[in-house]
Amino acid sequence: MDFGMFMEFQTRPETSPAEAFDEGFDLVDASEAWGLDAAWLAEFHFSPQRSVLSSPIAVASAIAARTERMRIGMAVYVLPLNHPLRIAEEAVTVDQLSGGRFDLGVGRSGFTRIYRAYGVSYDESRARFDEAMAILKLAFAGEPFSFDGEFYQITEARLWPPPVQSPPPMRMAATTPPTFETVGHEGLPIFVGLRGDGLDELKASLDNYRTAWQAAGHPGAGNVYLRIPLYAGATEQGARDDAEETLVYYFERQSQLVAADAARRAAESGDAASADGARAKTAEALASLSYSDILASRVAVGSAPQLIERLGELQSELGLDGIVYEPNAGGLMHPAQVKESLRILTHDVMPAFK
Repeated sequence: MDFGMFMEFQTRPETSPAEAFDEGFDLVDASEAWGLDAAWLAEFHFSPQRSVLSSPIAVASAIAARTERMRIGMAVYVLPLNHPLRIAEEAVTVDQLSGGRFDLGVGRSGFTRIYRAYGVSYDESRARFDEAMAILKLAFAGEPFSFDGEFYQITEARLWPPPVQSPPPMRMAATTPPTFETVGHEGLPIFVGLRGDGLDELKASLDNYRTAWQAAGHPGAGNVYLRIPLYAGATEQGARDDAEETLVYYFERQSQLVAADAARRAAESGDAASADGARAKTAEALASLSYSDILASRVAVGSAPQLIERLGELQSELGLDGIVYEPNAGGLMHPAQVKESLRILTHDVMPAFK
């Protein structure tokens, strides 16, 4: 099973942007030295209290320059906010700079706030995403091409430089049932998470992904990476105590973000009742989680033996091919704690799955 780190390059009240980058690159250097398989970069916009990672593709280039082994991935590039031909050029450039170690994770984000800031209607996000995917596939094929779509028009373009990998591997994020089926039909590897839904809901969605994959005639049964908050400590109780504040805050913040987005969508649509839809219910479910609930159903926290057991159960139940772990969900842990957790994971947990 592959192990990667979901990186936010987090900010804290006492850190400057420069310090946030330094702390993130320190984790990158440790991950490269200690054998972690990949660094997956988030994309955050206009979030000074959370992250400096508004241009992950630029950070991916920096990581390519300071590593030789570890893969570098996007988790995810929000396609509708950028021109897809430019995205393709950036992707192949990082693939060249890294010697073929780049993975292009793609998605469209569930939050409308950033779309409003960019002047893009969220109602167009699905159609824009579909056109972007079509353009990326044409570009990565390496031949001259044109495209005449509703949102993008391209005339006689040819991607250059070519990628080292032909094409760079792509992976798509999914959170809603229709998207799971779409990703399976397209034959793409998938990112999933446990933030909104519990294990039973995720298992059902993955069944739909694999059914769609096989119905489309793709070989195998798909490829699934689970994104999950994880913290490794010397003892079970010590790990739980260390992680409690940041994990409780993380799920409270996620609930507030989802609730605010649900209300924003309702206001923009002129339908107040829509605030009681699926996203509002997800926000309520997240807000009701106790710390015991979080430990039982949403995260992996404990000593190395306990994490081996926990991740083994998830691998078996969900058919996982990889873990993308969130090292400091909530952003409240000290960098020394985060780095020690990474050391335990890479030295004492990962070998059990290799």
